Amino acid sequence: MSEPVSPPPLPVTFRPRRPRIVAYGFAVIIIVGAVLMAVFIAEPFQLADRIGIVLFGCGVAFILHLLGRVRIDADEKGITLVNALRTHRYTWPEVLDVTLFVGDPWPKIDFSDGRTIGAMGIQGSEKARAKKSTAELKALIRTHGEAPNH
Repeated sequence: MSEPVSPPPLPVTFRPRRPRIVAYGFAVIIIVGAVLMAVFIAEPFQLADRIGIVLFGCGVAFILHLLGRVRIDADEKGITLVNALRTHRYTWPEVLDVTLFVGDPWPKIDFSDGRTIGAMGIQGSEKARAKKSTAELKALIRTHGEAPNH
């Protein structure tokens, strides 16, 4: 069994590094590529077509932004899960446990109302960092939540 981890000082934000770099890096590449394509595309394309190309690139970049913004914010009152499409706010007594199994894309957080929500702010692909962040979040839950100490 691993040694217990002490909770980090609050407020703390857990967010992935590599997926964020990839998402925002590709967003920049997509927008620059769309603008260059709109400027240099052949003559039969009109202004509306060129604007459409740039808008499509911006739409793809926005989707990448949704993936790059994921995080978990923890403060004295509770946690905020910012996933790709939704943001959830919970007080500490509502949070029961967090688990990350080998091969999971992100940890799952269990709540007192029976729900389990994936926390995309910790990415399982960042193995050691994900394990450390999950252990720190678990320590916060043990300290501030109503989860049993074990």
